[in-house]
Amino acid sequence: MSVRLKLLAAARNSALLESRFDDDRPLDAAGWFEAERAAPALCRLAAAELRYCSPSARCRETGEALGLRPLAQPALRDCDMGRWRGRTLGEVTAAEPRAVEAWLGDPRSAPHGGESLPAFISRVGGWLDTRPADDAAGLLAVAEPGVIRAALVYVLQAPPHAFWRIDVQPLSVTTLTSRSGGWDLQLET
Repeated sequence: MSVRLKLLAAARNSALLESRFDDDRPLDAAGWFEAERAAPALCRLAAAELRYCSPSARCRETGEALGLRPLAQPALRDCDMGRWRGRTLGEVTAAEPRAVEAWLGDPRSAPHGGESLPAFISRVGGWLDTRPADDAAGLLAVAEPGVIRAALVYVLQAPPHAFWRIDVQPLSVTTLTSRSGGWDLQLET
């Protein structure tokens, strides 16, 4: 049995543009416009038998704009950034420079009081590993860029610091396949 999972990055919002930590803002007007403009090219994703999304407003609204009607999955929420939630990196760096230095230097640290990077990657990987084994019509998840980066680090068995080297653009699609319990990254043209 095999699994084909397409990960669709949510459309943008103002929090993404401002680089805010885990800020549950809805899509802004530009995000809605981009999602609606991309809908004809992404309509093939509606063929997925099972459609999921991160529980954030941005992911739910991206799914709605594309007519996907995804089911929110708590395991697909973005990394828990604790007391840094909703703040920009600049704000946190100004207030807690040593904490930011520790966080960027050691993926296992969580000076913000939330999840460490390995815990986040493990949570997303655990969700991947519990997907149904027979997906004749495929699976889809509309997710935050961080969730997709965590999934890729997990699938590729890369070290946690590789998370920072993956760039996920809004409305991009990443395909993962699984056979015999292991996951592969599939690049499409």
